[in-house]
Amino acid sequence: MSVRRRRLRRRRAVITAVIAGAALLAGVAWAWLPRLRSGGESVAGRIASRVVLGGRPVNVLLIANNARGVRAGDPLGLGTAAGQADVILLAHFAPDEHRIYAITIPRDTLVAQPGWHNSVPKIKTLFFMGDQESPPRGPQLLAAAVSRLTGMKVDGYVASNFAGFEQAVDLVGGLTIDVKKRLYDPRNSGADFRPGRQHMNGRQVLAFVRVRQNQAGNDYRVNDFQRMQAEVEVLGMLRNAILDPAKVGTVLPRFMGRMRHDIATDLPESELVRIGVAMAGAPVYQVPLGSLRDSMALAPAKLAGVNAQGRIDGDYYDVLDPAEIHARLAEFGSRGSSTGLPALPAPASVPITLYGSEHLALHLEHLGFAHLRRAGGPTQVDPVRVVYPAGHAAEGWAVARAIGQGNELVEPGEVTRVTVYE
Repeated sequence: MSVRRRRLRRRRAVITAVIAGAALLAGVAWAWLPRLRSGGESVAGRIASRVVLGGRPVNVLLIANNARGVRAGDPLGLGTAAGQADVILLAHFAPDEHRIYAITIPRDTLVAQPGWHNSVPKIKTLFFMGDQESPPRGPQLLAAAVSRLTGMKVDGYVASNFAGFEQAVDLVGGLTIDVKKRLYDPRNSGADFRPGRQHMNGRQVLAFVRVRQNQAGNDYRVNDFQRMQAEVEVLGMLRNAILDPAKVGTVLPRFMGRMRHDIATDLPESELVRIGVAMAGAPVYQVPLGSLRDSMALAPAKLAGVNAQGRIDGDYYDVLDPAEIHARLAEFGSRGSSTGLPALPAPASVPITLYGSEHLALHLEHLGFAHLRRAGGPTQVDPVRVVYPAGHAAEGWAVARAIGQGNELVEPGEVTRVTVYE
């Protein structure tokens, strides 16, 4: 037998031993220490976490590649369309607490990309641009942007495409999901579900999790932020299925063996297993960055430093506030937050002319916009229009976020004060 083959067999033996040992530890901790579980928090889980993972939190970036027409074994492939980051989730594994915090990042977040000729500079497009290079480095570009946005170190990434996700769900026998209300989205996700608990295969779960434009006429899953909640829910269910204490000894090795070629990661396989076993049974808490009020339609505009050309195309973006992000993530070790864009100004520094209702005027004044002049009543425009002085885009963003309806049209104009048309 050649030296190379002996080394390969030795490496596989080590990986198998790590998987088996980790699975055994998880099984012992969860099967034999039930009396230590109390109040929904597992003392046994915390002990297992510290033994397996140690006390230091670990941050892993989970990425879903939305490329079409690619096989599961090509997680970074661009396919026939898209190839952007459809899901951007920073999983903060906290072994001392035996908790997982799922920090969800809106994929349409506006971030500066000064070295790129990308006229729609959303955080999700960094994955696409990097994957066009040889070798592809989309995950690395996205991880760097997420680290700047959150102020947290990204210890590694795991990327998969739609086909890989479907296969992962099928490998655990599907998932049982409680559909809260009617879901119908034939054009985008292909979802068509009636309310109620139902067992779904991989293709169905993918359709369920991707819905953000529900056409069923209710308020269920009608925006990206509701979709991110579903992503966290489904990923938690998938994790539980893989690390079910009653089955982990057989399911985990089989899962790792089948999926190792269907994910792209910079983490050693042994480290993935250690993290998974250490956090078996840990509750998952979503930490959303941004909300519907951050969503707005930005008109084409000059914006220095946002990309190589200093100009953005009109599109829907999520404009997040780095100060809010830092405050929200400080407990997880955030050192600060940056989008690379102009800081949002203090409300008291933004003069506003309002053509709108007294109610909106009082709302803005309550939020600190002290220099507000109501020049007329509502104009009945849809959506609300926010016009800012050229070169002062951040003032327009701040007012649109304060209005808080989502999808306001924000554009530059020949005005000296931010002018709002309701």
